Amino acid sequence: MTSATTRTVANVVLASAGLTAAYVILTTPPLRRLALGGLKLWLGAGVPVYLLTEVHRAWVESAPTA
Repeated sequence: MTSATTRTVANVVLASAGLTAAYVILTTPPLRRLALGGLKLWLGAGVPVYLLTEVHRAWVESAPTA
């Protein structure tokens, strides 16, 4: 197998595993609740922290040099 073929096969395997996992999570109510809880946690904590970090970085970079 060539490198390109190997890479394509690996991508197909990973994509199918991801789709299978998504299907199982969406069709199993306890897993769906767990996934939604994790999404709420990420949106509730991760996004604001990221935004604050970016605002702080932009503030520091925009400071006038003396």
